[in-house]
Order: sequence, then C-alpha cells, then structure tokens
Amino acid sequence: MEFRVNIQAMSMHSTHDLSRRHIPLNGASNFRDLGGYVGHEGRPLKWRKIFRSDHLAALDHQDLAQLKALGIARSFDFRGVQESQAQSYQWPDIQRHSLSIEPTVVQRLQAQHLTGKPLTAADALDAMQTTYRDFVRSDSHRFAQLFEHLLDKPDPLLFHCTAGKDRTGLAAALVLSALGVSEADIWKDYLLTNQLYKRNSTGAFTLSPDVLKIVWEVQESFLKASLEVIHHDHGGMHNYLTQTLGLTPAALQKLRATYLD
Repeated sequence: MEFRVNIQAMSMHSTHDLSRRHIPLNGASNFRDLGGYVGHEGRPLKWRKIFRSDHLAALDHQDLAQLKALGIARSFDFRGVQESQAQSYQWPDIQRHSLSIEPTVVQRLQAQHLTGKPLTAADALDAMQTTYRDFVRSDSHRFAQLFEHLLDKPDPLLFHCTAGKDRTGLAAALVLSALGVSEADIWKDYLLTNQLYKRNSTGAFTLSPDVLKIVWEVQESFLKASLEVIHHDHGGMHNYLTQTLGLTPAALQKLRATYLD
C-alpha cells in the first residue's frame, strides 16, 4: 500500500465498531483496540492484541483489572523524560518500556509565549505540523523499536504517549500500514481521537480556546505533515517501513502472520 497524502476525511466508526474498539477506563479516555481493520490479503487484524492509549498514570484498580483480563503485560511509552516523570506509573502487572520522544509542540509554544507575542491558532497549527515532520526526521528509531517489540513475541501490548493522539497516532498509522490496512481505515483510526479523548489539564500556561482546540485535537494536516516527509525523504511508505524502520520481507511476513487472522 502506498499511503497518499491527499486523502479526504473519512466517516467515523459505526456504533457497533466503536463499542468493540473503544474500551472505557476510569483513568484513560483514548484507550482502544487496533483489531478488526482489514489488512493484507483481506485478513483482519486480530482483536485484543495491539492497543493504543493516552497515558496510564491515572488508572485505578478497576482499570488495572481490566488490562490484566485483556492480557496486557507490556506498555511502550513514547512520552518525553519530564512528561513521564510528572505523570509516572509503575504497575505491578505491566512492564513499561520507554521509547521517549520529546514533546516539541509544548516547547515551541512556550518559547513564543515568553516573547510576549500572543499565540494564535496559526502558530499552534504550524507547531503541530512541524512536530509531526520531526517525528519522522528525528525519531524514526523509536518507531523501529516498537516494531522490534511487536515482532519479539505475540503477547498483547499497548503503546501510548500523553494524550494518545500524536506520537501514538503516527505509530498506529505505521503499524496499520505495515499490516496492509487501507488508507480509509488508517485515517478513520487516526481521527477517532477527536471523538474519544478528554483532556484533563491545560498545561503550564494559559492558552486561548482556539489554540487549545488545535493542540488537543488531531487534524488531517498533522499526519499529512509526517507522510509528506516519508514520501519526500524516504521515497514512500513502503521504503520507509522496509529501509528506515528495518522491516525486511521476512519481518513483514512474520508481523502479518502474528497479528492478522
């Protein structure tokens, strides 16, 4: 599959799909299953194998019991060092692996805020798109590490960042691409954050509502910024997955054999 960047917004999930995909937790709003999407050769992704989420620091005993029932014993945390320290977790039944990607959106907006110049929606949009470009230019090794863990063993796992929308959103798009899921379903999964995620803090400084809206949502233009770099710098999604992230033909075959029905 070659992931084009001019695709239009896709319709949201049906109620039935969403009720199976989204797993309500008291301490996380954007926790969901990547199962069910149709992948390579028409084979659907197995349910209850790969999960994506916002951070896990606020989970309660009921949430942890639910994760244990799902068989999740591994988490892969894309949060930066300060983020993971500020909202740390160490749950007895979950082995946390740090795949740290620093949250440059916050730094960019804070730097401009300190100049005294009011932050605008255009500033926020530019910061988000620049950050998504940097994910590919600076942090591809973290996504390669996620694939290594996916290939290591077939046990259920989850990956997350703070809101489960940007670093996690790109990671999910890469995983779904590698498994042969259609562009329509990849966009559908990415945009689902706007239905599910409920932010619980406003950050270290006050932002206007129009800026906050951009910072705490996902837009097509964000993911497109990553995809444009993948196409311009790497020659397309297939080349990026195989050459930059190291998914050899044998690795792709193993990935699909492991996670597709």
